[in-house]
Amino acid sequence: MAITLKEKIGYGFGDFASSMFWKLFSMFLMIYYTDVFGLTPASVGLMFLLTRIWDSINDPLMGILCDRTNTKHGKFRPYLLWMAIPFGAIGILTFLGPDFGVTGKLIYAYITYTLMMMVYTAVNVPYSSLLGVMSSEPKERNSLATFRFIGAFAGGIFVTSTAAYFIGLFKEAGANDAQGYQYTVSIYAILAAILFIVTYKWTKELVKPTKKEQSSLKDDLKDLSKNASWFIMIGAGVATLVFNSLRDGSMMYYFKYYVKNQEISGFGEVGWEKLAATYMTMWLVSNIIGVLLATPVANKIGKKQTFIGAMFLAAAMSIILFWVSPDQVLLLYGLNIFIGISAGIVLPLIWSMYADISDYSEWKNGRRATGLIFSSSSMSQKMGWTVGGAIAGWILSAYGFEANVEQSTESISGIRLMLSVFPAIGALLSAVFMYFYKLDDKFMKKVNVELAIKRGETQDE
Repeated sequence: MAITLKEKIGYGFGDFASSMFWKLFSMFLMIYYTDVFGLTPASVGLMFLLTRIWDSINDPLMGILCDRTNTKHGKFRPYLLWMAIPFGAIGILTFLGPDFGVTGKLIYAYITYTLMMMVYTAVNVPYSSLLGVMSSEPKERNSLATFRFIGAFAGGIFVTSTAAYFIGLFKEAGANDAQGYQYTVSIYAILAAILFIVTYKWTKELVKPTKKEQSSLKDDLKDLSKNASWFIMIGAGVATLVFNSLRDGSMMYYFKYYVKNQEISGFGEVGWEKLAATYMTMWLVSNIIGVLLATPVANKIGKKQTFIGAMFLAAAMSIILFWVSPDQVLLLYGLNIFIGISAGIVLPLIWSMYADISDYSEWKNGRRATGLIFSSSSMSQKMGWTVGGAIAGWILSAYGFEANVEQSTESISGIRLMLSVFPAIGALLSAVFMYFYKLDDKFMKKVNVELAIKRGETQDE
């Protein structure tokens, strides 16, 4: 069941669109809320926790809805078309920045952020599930996952390399900080809506459920509760996203308050904004290198072994990062590259493994529950992001952070820990979870052979 290059590119466009906003949220939203919108770090951390708890619950609900959606265009693709414009519109509202006073601003942030996460779920769950029905071939799924994350990191790079430029450009034209963010996000929102529609038009759902697969929600949940590999992947996914969320959320603070402006040989004094933008862009470029390495390495030594090795390397390099001084910019960038490659390797593996879990469920129980399983992967992503975002806000508050002032020694220590030791703990936990994962490549080869026979028998009936 070969997939055309156009379909793979079209699928990648979907995560380019999503990841523009994912990077806005993970790298810029915290510092926007504290340093531009005027909220306290503790209140932002609590908001992230409370709103994302609901958002995590919302993911499996969306998966259940997708599994029970039946249109001539498929179960999952139509949501990309239906939600494209609402996604862009609410994205703009999230960064609107109205002056409602302290309490009013916090209420506005709760409402718009909750709506943004709901519409993100309404796009991302069906988009993620689409991978499981575009092909049943493991290598094609690995390839799709690779294109997905190339798109994801390309979208992130587009944001990290242009956001500061756009904001500065609008400020030069007379906008204030809040308006600079609003106009900049509007550009990304329009582009995201267009790309979601392109993904809808360029992809197809080819894996059809067998006749025996039609099931009740109770059956799907019962199957999932007995699937040990699903629980393991949830744990590994949460821990991986805690690792990524803490790094993403701390980068701007790290450069603004710890690294600051630096004298760079051949370049003179370089502002912290440019240093941070370079660091974030290098992080995403190295992630792409990791994504490209994922398929050949995993095909050679197995997904599980690749995942564990990459997370151990990421943890070790992150711990070393704690002792880097502000003027050691080259060392800082070098460690960033190695950590980024390691982190990039595991991301396509996670989604490919969830497709394997869906196949395993069909093989064992006669039911795939693709939407439910993939929504759970999105749920783990959101949970990890929730925990990481909340921890980041609470760390800043606990270590005495105050926006737009010279930081204390204690506050600087907290910011350094946010980028190094605390993310390393998340990476190590992820590797520990993966140690217990049982669906290795040899076993899944057997599963897919037997499923192909069953599907052939069903089609002949």
